[in-house]
Amino acid sequence: MRQIAIPLICAGFATITWLSLSADDSSRLQLARPVRIAAAQSDRLANEGKLQRPRGDDDLLGGDDLLIADDLLGGDDLLGGDDLLGGDPMADGLLSEGAMPSDPLDYLGPKPELAKPEASPAKDPHEALWTENCYPSAETCRSCHPKHYDEWSVSSHAYAVISPMFQRFEQVMQEYTQGTVGSFCMRCHSPVATQLEIPRTTSVLDMPPVVREGVTCISCHRVNEHYWRGSNGDRRIEPGDIHQPVGGGSCGTGVAEAVAKADELKLKTSPHQTGPGQAMHSGSFFYEPLTKSDLCVSCHQVAVHPGIGLEIVHAQYRHGPAAAKGISCQDCHMGAVPGKPDGYEYCHAAVINEKPFGEVKKHSNHTFWGPGYSIAHPGVFPHNPKAKQFTPRQWLDFDYRAGWGTDEFEQSVTPDMHFPAPWDNTDDRRDARRIIAANQQKIDEKRSSAVITLEAGVDVKGPFFLSEPRSGTPLKIAYQVSNTSEGHNLPTGSLGAQPQLWLNVALIDPDGRRVWESGYLDSMGDLADMNSVDVAQGRVPRDKDLFNLQTKFLINNVRGTDREVALPVNFSVDPIPFLRPGAVPVSVLNHPPLIRMEAHSIAPLDHRTPKYHIPASVIQKKGPYRLSVRMRSRMEPNYFMRQIHSTPDMIRRMNENMLDLRTRSHTFIVR
Repeated sequence: MRQIAIPLICAGFATITWLSLSADDSSRLQLARPVRIAAAQSDRLANEGKLQRPRGDDDLLGGDDLLIADDLLGGDDLLGGDDLLGGDPMADGLLSEGAMPSDPLDYLGPKPELAKPEASPAKDPHEALWTENCYPSAETCRSCHPKHYDEWSVSSHAYAVISPMFQRFEQVMQEYTQGTVGSFCMRCHSPVATQLEIPRTTSVLDMPPVVREGVTCISCHRVNEHYWRGSNGDRRIEPGDIHQPVGGGSCGTGVAEAVAKADELKLKTSPHQTGPGQAMHSGSFFYEPLTKSDLCVSCHQVAVHPGIGLEIVHAQYRHGPAAAKGISCQDCHMGAVPGKPDGYEYCHAAVINEKPFGEVKKHSNHTFWGPGYSIAHPGVFPHNPKAKQFTPRQWLDFDYRAGWGTDEFEQSVTPDMHFPAPWDNTDDRRDARRIIAANQQKIDEKRSSAVITLEAGVDVKGPFFLSEPRSGTPLKIAYQVSNTSEGHNLPTGSLGAQPQLWLNVALIDPDGRRVWESGYLDSMGDLADMNSVDVAQGRVPRDKDLFNLQTKFLINNVRGTDREVALPVNFSVDPIPFLRPGAVPVSVLNHPPLIRMEAHSIAPLDHRTPKYHIPASVIQKKGPYRLSVRMRSRMEPNYFMRQIHSTPDMIRRMNENMLDLRTRSHTFIVR
């Protein structure tokens, strides 16, 4: 296999390129190959008998196709079942197998084909030791701080670089811009990898564990310089082994006490100490930024090269009520209650020789409460020390959906079934299943906390009837959607990734049939707006009442009006779309010429009132009707995932984990 390197034209801080995956890696990791290639590879392996196909439903998105005409007028209740996830475009006959969807955004250019890389060279046997001595892993910190590690291991910080969506987005941005992005994205998503200057031709699967940890412990606790409000990943991790001092939010008296009793507690505070004992840092210093919101600005207030404010949450926070009251980012995102400044948990900060040590003190929760969720393979994420008995590449071959390792599956295995090593051993499959089960439980807990975090900042009131419900006449209703948070807009975060938050409303008639709906998904899992292929091709009506808080990029066409796009590039008359600085003061305008952002988010403590017009044709019967409503949250829209060549399994996981908020129903009588 050949490896490819995206040419590096310029880089902001380091002359490096970044994470390109081999063809084999990407088809299994679901990070770097187009849908058509992943499907073809899967079919070839299945035909050769090298892989067991998952059993059960192969539907890409799960559930029934919501938008077939008959289904729009009937079916299950809005708040039950998976019917809102749409159908499989291949299974529905909308696409031939191996074909990419017809995308209205195809005019942006052809989808690049990746050359097949060569196998990675043999790893240096001393690499792991050298890396640990410079940049200790979170696994090392875990011995004294198991609670912090357990919380962090499923957080979005721990997910930052192993995220399949990030890997695909970063790779496509490199391809679209001919490498001019450089290390821009990686400085925040994996600061250790940036300092190690690992080339992009190295697969993330082959990198040291501390790199796959993304924003790991030392990313915040081994920085000793205040960068104030610098952005775009401006910070430097101090290299050194586990014994080097760490920064904290207190004066470090607990560490000093432990160091003073090192012999009694059997602690090793120096690399020169040998024999048994628990290794720890030799000191701690008060790092004031850890107690302030300015610590977060480095990665949560980011402008991309054309001048667009991509991450804007810190700017929203600075101008909001929470900042005026002295409420910090940490108060809501590291406190005891997800999304609310309701105080902190108190507990011991460290465990030494399996016993709590020191005084009980304020505990900052390292789950970093937020709305994100994982779509990675559950053997690779969350981080789990027991999972290290298998390599990431081996985990990606483990078909957890087919039931490998469960009693039911193992009892049905026959001699003619073939498994990739090491999964050809039933004991290994059973061990892996136990790890998957533990990780899945943590994923479910994280997803639940994401719902709680979002519901701490969103409220839905209504319905409000703007006309009298009468049979044979149109019905006008409204809801009030409020941002109850004082911290920042709803939604906020990375606008470049375009997280979606929309209102889904359905009307159920006296016979229990769903006769009208807004906020529905088409057969490809997209909202029925201008980004829907089904709408563009006339298979599905446009959702004219859609209430979607997603912020979108707009560009000005050479002729005509603005239109929405998924990826912003500073266009030029040259054939290659290099990223160039704007010719106007973009830091003032917050957008370059011809590109801007269309914000739909709600400011803190503000509200919006979506209105709906229900046609008379669906209100013909008299009797009790029911309006069901929910807010829905998804980290990425499906059209965007397809554009960056996400695999069907990535799209399936994105929709399976979609968050439903503020679900409620209201019954009323039509006379």
